[in-house]
Amino acid sequence: MKQNIYFAGSIRGGRKDATLYHELIEEMKKTDVVLTEHIGDLSRSVFEQSQDKDQEIYIQDVTWLKESDLVIAECTNPSLGVGYELAYAERYNIPTYIFYRPNDTQLSAMLKGNPYFQIYSYHSKEELFDIVHTILGQNRR
Repeated sequence: MKQNIYFAGSIRGGRKDATLYHELIEEMKKTDVVLTEHIGDLSRSVFEQSQDKDQEIYIQDVTWLKESDLVIAECTNPSLGVGYELAYAERYNIPTYIFYRPNDTQLSAMLKGNPYFQIYSYHSKEELFDIVHTILGQNRR
């Protein structure tokens, strides 16, 4: 059975990993449904969204979180929105997996110190994909 995945990655916090997000989302879509596939849209810009759309974005994202079977978050690029999504996932007991590249960032102690989250560091795209494949296989219902 296909799982609903909420993929979290930075948009307004910076798009330096947009290509990685895109490739990971495409890989996950081979076996599951990625509710937030727009995060991997390479045409998205940090500046594209106007303030009047913020409430619509919030409502849509919360709806997707409620529909998700698990959250996969790439947290190398810090993002306030991703942090909020992670807290929401914890509050509603949605299994949550956090990924980051230790050579590029120091993950927040609020995440690393929280035993709720399953956190993985990785050094290459291939390593990230391998870990995600394992997680998706383990979470089949």
